[in-house]
Amino acid sequence: MYRYLERRLVESVREFLRRSYGFENTNIVVEQPPKIEFGEYALPVAFELAKKLRKAPLKIAAEIVAGVGAISGFEKFEVAGAGYINVRVSRAELAMALAADEKPAAEVPAGKVLVEHSSINPNKAAHIGHLRNAILGDTFVRLLRFAGREVDVQNYIDNTGAQVADVVVGFLEIERKSRGEIEALAAAPRFDYLCWDLYARVSRWYEEDKSNLQARAAALRSIEEGNNETAAVADLISVAVLRRHLETMERLDIEYDFLPRESEILHLHFWDAAFTKLKDAGVLSYETEGKNKGCWVMRRAGTSKSESAESAEGPSASLRAGSEDKITEEDQKVIVRSNGTVGYVGKDIAYHMWKFGLLGRDFGYRRFFRYPNAHDCWISTVHGEQDHPHFGDVAEIYNVIDARQSEAQNTVIEALRGLGHGEAADRYTHFSYEMVALTPRCAAELGYQLGEEDKGRAWIEVSGRKGFGVKADDLLDALIASARKEVDARHPELSEAERAGIATQLAIGALRYFMLKFTKPSVIAFDFKDALSFEGDTGPYAQYAVVRASNIFRKGGFDPDGFGGDAASRVSGEEFARYLNGSSSNDIWELWLAAAKTSYIVGQSIATTEPAYLAKHAFQLAQLFNTFYHRHPILSETDEGRKKFLLETTAVVRRELIRILAAMGITVPSVM
Repeated sequence: MYRYLERRLVESVREFLRRSYGFENTNIVVEQPPKIEFGEYALPVAFELAKKLRKAPLKIAAEIVAGVGAISGFEKFEVAGAGYINVRVSRAELAMALAADEKPAAEVPAGKVLVEHSSINPNKAAHIGHLRNAILGDTFVRLLRFAGREVDVQNYIDNTGAQVADVVVGFLEIERKSRGEIEALAAAPRFDYLCWDLYARVSRWYEEDKSNLQARAAALRSIEEGNNETAAVADLISVAVLRRHLETMERLDIEYDFLPRESEILHLHFWDAAFTKLKDAGVLSYETEGKNKGCWVMRRAGTSKSESAESAEGPSASLRAGSEDKITEEDQKVIVRSNGTVGYVGKDIAYHMWKFGLLGRDFGYRRFFRYPNAHDCWISTVHGEQDHPHFGDVAEIYNVIDARQSEAQNTVIEALRGLGHGEAADRYTHFSYEMVALTPRCAAELGYQLGEEDKGRAWIEVSGRKGFGVKADDLLDALIASARKEVDARHPELSEAERAGIATQLAIGALRYFMLKFTKPSVIAFDFKDALSFEGDTGPYAQYAVVRASNIFRKGGFDPDGFGGDAASRVSGEEFARYLNGSSSNDIWELWLAAAKTSYIVGQSIATTEPAYLAKHAFQLAQLFNTFYHRHPILSETDEGRKKFLLETTAVVRRELIRILAAMGITVPSVM
């Protein structure tokens, strides 16, 4: 409701400015006053119009307040300070609408959204850094669906890269395993753990003798060519590890719709089709001299054509279809190497052309993984099933990839622009984030030996190649075990299954919340104690606020879900006004207002691609509710009308907290 009222306010003020001053489509900034007693919205528009109208902001603000007229849902407009306009809503009207769970119609952009996240190399177990990616991506999917968007969830599988090749080398060259022996190992539980250790061994093997790297190069060639024993082993390993990844993510209630694989991008000749288009459009240049001689290159994202051309000395070193533009060596991004192999970015360009429906080719599809809710996850193949969902050809793309991939992501965007698809490039978002590390305390708890220097650091960086890090399943197991100790101590009367279920909900809630509460540019130093705390800015704290609200209804003999659904029969408009109006009710009104902002915060989180806003909202609402709980004894209230109002307040906050946590992928246990 808060978001809906804000839109109504903006439209009314914009109409007044058009009618009175002749300004069309004026940008109206809406702020929130620093204190609830000043109102619910603040407009600084008079300051922005002062130069255009050659009037003092205070005079403009007074004209707007006098001329905008009555707006449904609003009580008063007031001029404040040197020209601010403070706006007060009708508290009773907003509360009644919120209690009735009214959902005003909102414009939903047309077209399907594609969110790609996780994208874990299928060569070893998923680790803690992958969990941040997956939780961010899954939460963003939930936010988009909350806002009414249709979303496809994809998990790109690089099954032909160096990481997979390294594990193949480990099995074939170091372990000397046959294909049959590898297949038997792949069928055993936690095959991904075995590959984790082997991957670290292969890295050390390369370091011991650089000539061993020739084995990687040979394996890579065989995997890309396909239809050979090495490629078959690579497929066997990657598929087995991929299944383990899906099982790990399923523990966090994370699902995917489609798993596009790099092998099909190669074997279905996606790159060939893209290569032709890129050359015809003049996006690529063939280098005839210099360090990139024999390569096809494109301009590195962020470099200027004019500057590059002016700084180039002598005749052009590039042969560029349809253009005389020169690209200096420092501004070149190699797309196709001199040996004819296409790099990662080239394949990514082709893949994103497919995403937008611009390639003219498609994958084959087959069912790969079925979730307990009967949802099928599909995987790419060369010759697939006839009856499959339609993937690709989307309106918007969000790629959840860490900040180190910024240049590669920007190169793909610039390639789309160069092909003439500027609108698609504008709807391509790199959803970037920073890495996850461990606090020294957490690393020590997980069994890692730390030197004195390590103990004094703020965080310890993990490394898959060195085998140093936290496997995702190990982290989940440790969190559940830690939560179980707390649950066992608090609720020994519950059954084994009940305590196990509650511990799992707490652990998953703690992990997901911890990964979401930090803004994306922040490096996260993970710590068990901080994440699982029942106090402060944590998942369990927000979960506990819901449990506390549920307990109020349980003790009072009410159904919490049913109570809020018939608010009008319990609390009248006059009663809402009586209990919410006036400065003495500001603390309760602040709680109602926060509860009204769920859709507003969801929209803000989507617009900024920052789920941390939602986590902050959950914490603030839980804080406000806990303050309300301690200040206002509900079940012992002797005034029956006020008691119903306080119960209605509790029901609304409980409902909104459950929704907010659900959008974060967090469920609430029955007891804590």
